[in-house]
Amino acid sequence: MLSLTVKLLCTEAEQFSILESQHQESSLYGVTDGKAVGTYLEHKFKAY
Repeated sequence: MLSLTVKLLCTEAEQFSILESQHQESSLYGVTDGKAVGTYLEHKFKAY
């Protein structure tokens, strides 16, 4: 089993952000609620 370290978390977060920056999520266009966007990305990152 892999232990979660700050370094590993940062590496995974960086990889996730690269993938997400290339993904066009049409359900987020026009959304002005920052909390909703944050919650969406949080759930997606946890699943990643």
